[in-house]
Amino acid sequence: MYVQQLEPVADSLGLSALVAALPLLIVLVLLGGVRMKAHHAGLIGLLAAALVAWLAYRMPLGQTLSSAAQGAVFGLFPILWIVVNALWVYRMTVRTRHFDILRRSFGRLSDDPRIQALVVAFCFGALLEALAGFGAPVAICSVMLVALGFDPVRAAVVALVANTAPVAFGAMGTPVVTLAQVTGLPLDSVASVVGRQTPLLALVVPLVLVGLVDGRRGLRETWVPALVCGTAFAAAQFAASNYVSAQLADIGASLVGAGALVAVPHARKPAAESVRVAVLTGARSEDLDQEDPRPEVLRAYAPYALIVAVFSVAQIPAVKDWLAGATRTFDWPFLNVAAPNGKPVGANVFTWPIVSTGGTLVLLAGVGTALVLGVRAGVAAREWAATVHELRYAILTVTSVLALAYVMNLSGQAATIGHFVAAAGAGLAFLSPVLGWFGVAVSGSDTSANALFGALQVSAAHESGLSPELLAAANSSGGVLGKMISPQNLTIACAAVGLAGREGDLLRKVLPWSLGLLLVMCLIVVGQSSPVLDWMLP
Repeated sequence: MYVQQLEPVADSLGLSALVAALPLLIVLVLLGGVRMKAHHAGLIGLLAAALVAWLAYRMPLGQTLSSAAQGAVFGLFPILWIVVNALWVYRMTVRTRHFDILRRSFGRLSDDPRIQALVVAFCFGALLEALAGFGAPVAICSVMLVALGFDPVRAAVVALVANTAPVAFGAMGTPVVTLAQVTGLPLDSVASVVGRQTPLLALVVPLVLVGLVDGRRGLRETWVPALVCGTAFAAAQFAASNYVSAQLADIGASLVGAGALVAVPHARKPAAESVRVAVLTGARSEDLDQEDPRPEVLRAYAPYALIVAVFSVAQIPAVKDWLAGATRTFDWPFLNVAAPNGKPVGANVFTWPIVSTGGTLVLLAGVGTALVLGVRAGVAAREWAATVHELRYAILTVTSVLALAYVMNLSGQAATIGHFVAAAGAGLAFLSPVLGWFGVAVSGSDTSANALFGALQVSAAHESGLSPELLAAANSSGGVLGKMISPQNLTIACAAVGLAGREGDLLRKVLPWSLGLLLVMCLIVVGQSSPVLDWMLP
């Protein structure tokens, strides 16, 4: 048995924390300073983590490699299993041109560009984040806004800022699932606290979006539908994450938010010509005037309806128990790790939810999508293989980052850093979201940031006397605000709308919003850690 040590370097917590932080510092410098590709930086960081675990923490080499393997497997299943199948569904809609029908349908809901921004970037973007995440909402929504006539820069900025409130529950709840996995906290507990933080962002973001689209006039003329949309989204996200399922939080929130927005009479009023001219400086797509047969419109919405239906049925207690029956639990080979207190860690045992995991449910919905859209089996299989090929570098990045996270967690590196950071005491509540924000800004993924810093946050919480659930949730909630300034997301946005090389322009436009909303989240977490707002916690 390998027993984790907190002060392996010269019996000094400070020196040990400095050495333990080297893998993270290497990744951050390679990504942010050297601008190395993420999958290369992840692999180098993994090598550094393994060397620190083996040489400094004296973790047996076999157990070091085994912990890395477990992290990589978790990255493949369930995380990438969800992403691949969700993007597969999207690719089939593009191939059959039903995605174009869906885009035209959104364009006809309102000719007001401010309302279109809410429908496409906030509501539909949240649905895409729920189903896929990992940059898909920014890429798809940017293209749709340009097709509706938005200036490319404005379209990219709107899509980036909108991709905040749903991120913590994106990709079928993958970030919070990962957070629960690496921290050992119950998923329901973590999701419920996150669900009492990010909905507060949802109240603000729609107002920010209409301001970005049309300045003060946009706020003055469309604050009512924006507030209604944000309130409905927030309420649904809170209810689903606390009382239904973390995996369904964003799906329910996006649909309820869109329904509430469309129901507001003010949202359906034609926009003044001066507003359209001022905002829509791009070339409006002529095919928006094309009429689509009603059956085809219904088929365009069918894939997303199928996913909602499949996940809803999977939450029925009897069905949920039946699906869970296929879950396999076994001892992970060559791994026998104990915490500093001598108790075995949970990662010694690996749980494989074969059928009940989100990716398998999306796969089932994808099969239904192929049938509804008339995609032949051979074509659907080729599209799935093409999706894997398209994501090959993302797959390498996610698996290497999660392997790094598991090595750091199981060797004790994260615990050492956590004990050192805990010296911040009560100030840790303010710094906790900043750590998550920084992780996502560098890695581009709330999932990766949770894998990297989740256990650290919990360790620091135990040392400082704060709630582990609160700080773990704060890591994810603060992280969502780093998404819009992530180099990966900026690059995706620029590539989608034809602005290659202008990432710096977008960064200057979104950075103030990222920092401002981060400050709000820090104050919320500080309040929740004190009698001022502790009544908000479960």
